[in-house]
Amino acid sequence: MRREYGAEQPFIPLGIFKLRLPFIHYRWEWPEALQALLMCATCLGAIPVLTEVLGVSFEIALTMVIINGALYNLHVLLGDPVVPGWITPAIPLTIAYLTQYPIGPERTQALIALQLLVGIFFVLMGITGAAKKLINWVPDSIKAGILLGAGMAAVIGEVKPGGRFEQFPITILIGGLLALFFLFSRRFKEWRRQSKAIDSIAKYGMLPALAIALIIGPIVKELPIPQIEWEVFVPRFGELFREVTPFGIGFPALRLFVAALPMLFAAYIIAFGDFVTSKALITEADEVRKDEKIDFNENRSNLISGFRNIIQAFISPYTQLCGPLWAAVTAAVSERYKDGRDSMDSIFSGMGTFRIMTFVGVSLMPIVSLIRPVLPVALSLTLLVQGFVCTRIAMDIVKTNEQKGVAGVMGAVLAIKGAAWGLAAGILLYLLVESGKAEAKKVEA
Repeated sequence: MRREYGAEQPFIPLGIFKLRLPFIHYRWEWPEALQALLMCATCLGAIPVLTEVLGVSFEIALTMVIINGALYNLHVLLGDPVVPGWITPAIPLTIAYLTQYPIGPERTQALIALQLLVGIFFVLMGITGAAKKLINWVPDSIKAGILLGAGMAAVIGEVKPGGRFEQFPITILIGGLLALFFLFSRRFKEWRRQSKAIDSIAKYGMLPALAIALIIGPIVKELPIPQIEWEVFVPRFGELFREVTPFGIGFPALRLFVAALPMLFAAYIIAFGDFVTSKALITEADEVRKDEKIDFNENRSNLISGFRNIIQAFISPYTQLCGPLWAAVTAAVSERYKDGRDSMDSIFSGMGTFRIMTFVGVSLMPIVSLIRPVLPVALSLTLLVQGFVCTRIAMDIVKTNEQKGVAGVMGAVLAIKGAAWGLAAGILLYLLVESGKAEAKKVEA
């Protein structure tokens, strides 16, 4: 189904949702499909966290990743024009919270309680319409502070002592620099205009950087050489049901829900930054491409994210939680989308193709075994690009000197002390600095 110039991509209306089916309502995009086959390494990066924190086997963890990959497709299917992901900056906070409980059923029940609360809160924000109002109501300096904090936390987590950069310094350095160069460099954009070969490489977003990292890692002996397995993986649904779900280990006690409340608010504060980033990225793309009207609805995004969290809490509780945005890839797809309709027909064709193929990729053992060695590096590249995107958008949001100061201090506090401290610092500084400026203007008038 082909859209008219300036209209929305065709869809089947379902209330707030807009049903779009691949090959019917949007076309297949091969650059995103091929990029997704290697970028699913980041999705598979959840496996070491799941095995370490929940104590499950590699096979159960891979089954959980496959379930998570299937649910990602709900976003484009129901009208959300983004590549969804985890609540990534909240992962260290979530792990610290869970390690308060002994590994085993109680720790898993604590995760189930947290993810259920997160899902319910997302849904309530979407149903009441509070999500959209909240984004419009929150001052620009605090929005920017959340984005800065998320960006700083993503980068700090990689380069701090004991971080992944210490384990794979050469691979991450080269891969990270190349990813940022391919995606955002003005010089590279000039080269693209002058060379069809370079333009072809650029269409694949972060894929070239990750492919080079996969080659460099074994050469510098930071990564092992992949051992490709050609077997068919059979998901371990039975074991997953018995060892991880509330139907197998029991429903969490009330005290676990109460204990999870502070972590719930911290997770939503961080996820709020993803909603701000989503809106900024899609608005930026919409302004460039006049041939397509893009409808990003914060309430719809909250509802779909909430549904994913609730479903996974019952069948596959996930330490990464279910967030509304994979910022690095959404930015990469948006950059190619800006090249015009001949390059990418619709924002939904790029986002939808990518998520379908990551689901396919995490389900195929040849792909899983090929990229298994590079999993931690892929996660690092994603976080570094996310840090770049978050800080860039944050600086675009703030205009006045007062806003820049509030956002900068708030971002630093959030990155170092956590979401609750960061939000408190941002609100206090806004009241002391920006509201004072408003009063001064009234006196002058």
